[in-house]
Parts: sequence; C-alpha cells; structure tokens
Amino acid sequence: MKTTKERIAFQGEPGAFSEEAVRQLLGDAAETVPCSWFDAVFKSLGAGEVTGAIVPIENTLHGSIHENYDHLQHHALPIVAETNVRIVHNLIAMPGVQFKKIKRVYSHPVALAQCVKFFEAHPEVERVPFYDTAGSVKMLMEQRVTDAAAIASALAAPAYGAHILKRSIEDDRANFTRFFLLRPQGVETPPAGDGTWKTSIVFTTKNTPGALFRSLSALALRDLSLTKIESRPFRGRPWEYIFYVDFLGHTGETRVANALRHIGEQAELVRVLGCYPAWGAKR
Repeated sequence: MKTTKERIAFQGEPGAFSEEAVRQLLGDAAETVPCSWFDAVFKSLGAGEVTGAIVPIENTLHGSIHENYDHLQHHALPIVAETNVRIVHNLIAMPGVQFKKIKRVYSHPVALAQCVKFFEAHPEVERVPFYDTAGSVKMLMEQRVTDAAAIASALAAPAYGAHILKRSIEDDRANFTRFFLLRPQGVETPPAGDGTWKTSIVFTTKNTPGALFRSLSALALRDLSLTKIESRPFRGRPWEYIFYVDFLGHTGETRVANALRHIGEQAELVRVLGCYPAWGAKR
C-alpha cells in the first residue's frame, strides 16, 4: 500500500530550531517545508498543502509567542503533540574562517539577547540583528562573508556547508522552547491509553464578577491540574480578553467532559484546541 510522506510546515529557514522540533517528533523521514511567516504555516496546513505543521508556542526565557496563540484561535487546526527543544546557540561561520577574524555576529534579536555573556567577553564583536537564526547562516554562505559569523542551531551548519566555531554560547542552559504539532481539521483524538495527556482550550468569560474564577474552579473541583494560562486581547472588543488554558487530562474522561461543560456554562465560547500526550509521556 502506498503511504504519503509527511510534509511538515515550519516558520524559518532550513536548519531553524523549528526544524529540530520536527526531527524530535517525527524523525528524519519527514519532509520539512519552510515558510517565511507564521501565518503562512497555518494557511499552508489549512489549504492541505502539507500534512502537518510545527509552531513554537513559548520559551522558558523569552515567554509566549503571542502571534501563534492568536493563530490557534482563528484556525481550526488541532494540536496533536508537543515537544520541548533545548535551545543551544552556536557560533557559525564559513569554513576556514578563524574566530579572531570575526568582527560582526548576525542572528535573530532573541538569540542575540540570549548570548549576552558571550558579547560581554568579546566587546570588539558587533551584534547585528537579522530576521532568522538559520537565515543568518544562509546569508553568510551566499555572500561569502569572511569577517562575520552567525548564531544558530547546530542543524544550520551542515544545512549550508558552514562550520561551527564555538558551541553552546547561550547564557542559560535551561533555555527551552515548547512546540506544538498541528494536523488538519477533522483529526480525531485517540483514546487515552497509558501516560499523561494534556488538553488545551480557549474560552471567553462573560463580563460578570467572578466569571474567570468560576471557570477555572471547574478544573480545580475535579482535581484537573492547570499547567498554563495565557490571556490575549479580544480583537474587536477593547479591554476584553480571551483565555488559553492547558491542563492535564484527556477529553475522553468523564471529569474532563464535565469540566468543559461547566466552563461552557460560564463562558461565552469555549473550544478545545487539542488533546495530546504531554511531553515526555508514554503513548
């Protein structure tokens, strides 16, 4: 029987940390499809151009990727898995370039900000913001720059034939980014089975005193552990908010179904964004 090869969209250039997340979840057999913008990732999956998509949702140092929370609300693309990638920043240059020749370092502003100690130790090196970590490596190789380097993942070096000058130059080794794997609309949630499951929802509360408290108490009263809550502005309704919540539990459990029904009684809308194995849990 013929099988369809996985085609997974991600934002960035080949060698980006998002591509590393694809490898962690799906292995080397998946074909990765780079996109310039996050909205293009969601649109390509919604249009059926790819079989899945990987998007970052939060970083332990930088915080939430708010744009992707907004996209999750507006696109009915279920979350089916999550993974955590440790962000290891590497100094990368053209083959043959020595560190003493480096005058500038290019990378995404977030990556530059996560390598402050490196720049403090080398004040002669100028930091230059660029649109993408892996994209900065691509630019150096295409333009044959011999007095500059880039900060990117280890995957970016072989992707463009570059060379790693220094490994793991990030300030904090406890630097992780959480990624979601998304699938097309209509994918069914598998039964719980073994391991720990997580459910992500989005809801809006009525503008009444205690509405948010009563909504969250629906989880607490059923011993459902809240692992994440994020509020975002409700577009078109100034000073009102929508809430994204992750909690441990499977939608097939009676207590989860009752909690969702309870939240629905308090909220103007509630939608399940996905039910998936918690990172590191057995499937």
